Amino acid sequence: MGMDSTPRSNRLHIGIFGRRNVGKSTLVNALTGQETSLVSDVAGTTTDPVYKAVELRGFGPAVFIDTAGFDDEGVLGSMRVGKTKEAMTKTDVAVILFDSLPGEEIEWAARFTERKTPVIAAVNKICRPEEREAVKKAIRDSLGLEALELDLRTGAGVEALKRKIVESAPENFWDVSLTGGLAGEGDLVLLVMPQDIQAPKGRLILPQVQTIRELLDKKSLVMSCTADKMEMTLKALVRPPRLIITDSQAFAEVYRLKPEESMLTSFSVLFAGYKGDIREFLRGAEAIEGLTESSRVLIAEACAHSPTEEDIGRIKIPKLLRRHVGRGLCIDFVRGVDFPKDLSRYNLVIHCAACMFNRKYVMERMEAARRQGVAISNYGIVIAYLNGILDKISFVP
Repeated sequence: MGMDSTPRSNRLHIGIFGRRNVGKSTLVNALTGQETSLVSDVAGTTTDPVYKAVELRGFGPAVFIDTAGFDDEGVLGSMRVGKTKEAMTKTDVAVILFDSLPGEEIEWAARFTERKTPVIAAVNKICRPEEREAVKKAIRDSLGLEALELDLRTGAGVEALKRKIVESAPENFWDVSLTGGLAGEGDLVLLVMPQDIQAPKGRLILPQVQTIRELLDKKSLVMSCTADKMEMTLKALVRPPRLIITDSQAFAEVYRLKPEESMLTSFSVLFAGYKGDIREFLRGAEAIEGLTESSRVLIAEACAHSPTEEDIGRIKIPKLLRRHVGRGLCIDFVRGVDFPKDLSRYNLVIHCAACMFNRKYVMERMEAARRQGVAISNYGIVIAYLNGILDKISFVP
């Protein structure tokens, strides 16, 4: 895919971290070759993280994140640091920029190491060789990292840093597939895509677009229809589809109509494996049987759209859950990045397909639930479970 066509959520996320006024924004501008971030001698110029999409030579689509200094002060400074911590959870490769002996950087590097996020140390603004060597030695002794030298006035060292980023990227970053072995070249795939009021008029929603693109790259034969035209579409085909992918909301109707030999899954189930740990999501659905009317469920959606009467997360899943468990079941909702740190009050978290989030961020949320002993599942998997067909659907292992 070209730079403009690749969603930010599918790009390698490279976070630039460091103290205030260390040169993070200047570095992002040098890495992107554009005036992406505002540069100033005033400490604390960068407030909210700035994201800039690029094509990284030797790798592909990526996004650089310019963050506020993690030593920011005051009430607003604390809020900025909170945004920097949020950017940390999305970071696939972290670059920590130094201009003096390591201090708070040690703690931040340790947090990345705990997350299994590769860390690159870079040294900036140190003119005297003896001072530069002292800082590099301190980084080596405290972090076990060999620091790269940068001169952001001339751009020296920036290309070497780009190469180091490519070398540090997860080896399997591009190996994760939406459809995996469910469909290949020449296979007929039917996409059942209800176009309700949540879908922008004249457009397809992102999971549908990404699925179609991957299937076309595989040279699969792609046919699409809306749920009300599925029966007519099947009659028009010369052979049954190998795979039917539906919107999760239509699981029951599509399962009733599908040919026996066709595999069935949903866009949300495919994204469960593409963005997170599919087996953990499947295990999480089992927690539904343990729910009672005194239980508490959290429904988390990535999109910050206004809820509608057809909303799958706000309306349809709660209705199915309460029909299964009881009307007294307590259900809370969060949207966007508003995900609670303390999940201990919940018996189950149900997450959307997360098409707007990168995989690293979704795995962070799953790890937070696992660490706190809270089951977590996914919209499509939960809907399939509540329709009694979870064991009949296919997924990418």
